[in-house]
Amino acid sequence: MKKILTTVFVIALFASCGKSKKETAVSEEKTATNSKKNTPMKKVLFVVTSHSDLGNTGEKTGFWVEEFAAPYYLLKDKGIEITIASPKGGQPPIDPKSNEPDFQTPATVRFNADKETQEILSKSVKLVTINQADFDAVFFPGGHGPLWDLAEDKNSIALIEDFYKNNKPVAAVCHAPAIFKNTKNTDGTPLVKGKKVTGFTNTEEDAVQLTSIVPFLVEDMLKNNGGIYSKKDDWNPYAVEDGMLITGQNPASSELVAEILLKKLD
Repeated sequence: MKKILTTVFVIALFASCGKSKKETAVSEEKTATNSKKNTPMKKVLFVVTSHSDLGNTGEKTGFWVEEFAAPYYLLKDKGIEITIASPKGGQPPIDPKSNEPDFQTPATVRFNADKETQEILSKSVKLVTINQADFDAVFFPGGHGPLWDLAEDKNSIALIEDFYKNNKPVAAVCHAPAIFKNTKNTDGTPLVKGKKVTGFTNTEEDAVQLTSIVPFLVEDMLKNNGGIYSKKDDWNPYAVEDGMLITGQNPASSELVAEILLKKLD
């Protein structure tokens, strides 16, 4: 009889332990889920150009669709909340060449069918109304437009410096590193001085036959500002990370820049 009671006790003990472990696992899972739900959604500001004239050529420019769409969807699909801003607000100009068949990618195809995002883009917020405190990072898509407006825009310059000063990522791809032309550190030195950077190469600009049209060459400017400039062969994906600065060489580098930015937001 004593042996039977002992056996019953042991079985009950194991059953109790199993139940306890199961309940603990369920409790931990619920805690993790609730914790995830309570984590504030990360917010990224996209700043696009408002400039549409390609110098004095009579042709049009703007932002490059691939450089907007690929990072936009990569971040959005990961639950990042995105706000789009531009110097003038409203519909930012799209570089017409970026809509040509040779430059289509899965991201651009998705964008062209995405009426909701097109509607949001058409109502971009005026840059002057933006406060960096409302965002976790800022991303600048390229296209030739930024060479004329964002490189000189006082609101853009102040915003970049504010993001950087507050230890928040600043990302730019292709021609968008033009935004660093006039940005400064708190000591007055160029923001990119002594930092690893990349951007549209002189040879890539030459290949699209716009060297004599653009107000300045991105590669030369970054070097002149003391940046530690590097690059890969033309049109190959390449991105550089240095602290809170993330830069990409060309359109093919757009998603790579966004991937690096996403990791910084984790």
